[in-house]
Amino acid sequence: MLRRDQQIRTQIQQLADACIFFASFLLAYVFRADPAVMAWLNLPQSTQFADSAKLLFVVIPGAPLILESQGFYNRTPLSPRGEILWPLLKGCAGLTLALVVIAFLFKLQVARMIMVAFGCIAFCAVWLKEEILRFFLKSKMAQAQYRRRFIIAGTDDEIARMRTEIKAHNDEGIEIVAALDLNQEGAQELTMLLHEHSVYGVILSARRTYFEQIENVIKACELEGVEVWLVADFFATQISRTSFDELLGRPLLIFRTTPESSWHSVAKTLLDFVGSFILLVLCSPLFLAIAILIKCTSRGPILFKQQRSGQNGKPFTLYKFRTMVTNAEQYKHELQAMNEMSGPVFKLTKDPRVTPVGKILRKYSLDELPQLWNVFLGEMSLVGPRPLPVDEVKRFSDVAHRRRLSVKPGLTCLWQIGGRNKISDFKDWVRLDLEYIDNWSLWLDLKILLYTVPAVLRGTGAK
Repeated sequence: MLRRDQQIRTQIQQLADACIFFASFLLAYVFRADPAVMAWLNLPQSTQFADSAKLLFVVIPGAPLILESQGFYNRTPLSPRGEILWPLLKGCAGLTLALVVIAFLFKLQVARMIMVAFGCIAFCAVWLKEEILRFFLKSKMAQAQYRRRFIIAGTDDEIARMRTEIKAHNDEGIEIVAALDLNQEGAQELTMLLHEHSVYGVILSARRTYFEQIENVIKACELEGVEVWLVADFFATQISRTSFDELLGRPLLIFRTTPESSWHSVAKTLLDFVGSFILLVLCSPLFLAIAILIKCTSRGPILFKQQRSGQNGKPFTLYKFRTMVTNAEQYKHELQAMNEMSGPVFKLTKDPRVTPVGKILRKYSLDELPQLWNVFLGEMSLVGPRPLPVDEVKRFSDVAHRRRLSVKPGLTCLWQIGGRNKISDFKDWVRLDLEYIDNWSLWLDLKILLYTVPAVLRGTGAK
């Protein structure tokens, strides 16, 4: 299925699921407020709807987002039931737990039975919807209406490969009715096939054919008003994801290894801006206390400033609370032999340049707090690969390591919560950063932030 079709299908599914969760919550409330049910269960009467209604502002937008975070929509309509029920169960349980926490934090007078019943009803209702949809898609009417007929155009081996791949994904609704060998046939033969088979479109797999032949096929289909799907795999890429766009009216094929611009990336930017602002305000008394402590215990500036490599390697000034003596950089070359990290990065657990106050600040990562200002300015993100000094980036021995610079650096990342004390090889550090980039989602950011809190409170990991 084309991505645009999948996006439309997902949006329709999300809208339907939001309505189902809304109706499920109302049904759960009616169930709890019914006098006969309450008398049967020997529970006190509950008719206050105002506080319960407030939770609907969480249920309606939250339900599709939580289901999406569990991968509920990343499947075909006829996927095995296990791929439907398990994400749905986790999503309903997560949303129910979120409602309980919100009701507790905001002291909402909502009966717990309403939220528990809501989770059960929503799970059953969405499952029923999926079963009805599955039954409909398997019907002859749906097969006749949604199954699309195509002609494959390409060389013999490309045609065979495409037939095998399409057959393996039979539930995508694509049916191959004819094939055109571009090495032996041209636009005239294609026109005859178009007239004969009344197809929806032509799948053009042109890995090893000439661009002139591709152009002729496209022109022939233009005259017939038939879609052409060009399989643009004639460039051998390893990890790049492709997308199609338009620049100045010209068609554009984009190869990217970083997350694509989406509402999730907009939400990440908003989370960085709002989150850093709130934390800056809340931590301002702590900032003042740390500043006074540093000033009273050692000579030198309160803040340490250093040029770090930001997104795409662009330098920016990073701020930290000073934890070392003022002439620390002058002694760095003398300690190079004690470096505990292989590669271009310098790390030393018991660094003699660190002040007594600096040891405490580092233990609980308090020295990193001024970087909230970098996040607020948009130079960093709350979650992302840690920024390295510009001179260390210049010493990268493997060019592939620079891909960690393709996203904004962050305050915390997988490396921070995944054993930063145990990692001594820079390659393992980079591997975790690239794992984050390749699997990025807003849900992953939230999980990393959640795991960072206990790591900071326990004082584990900082060097």
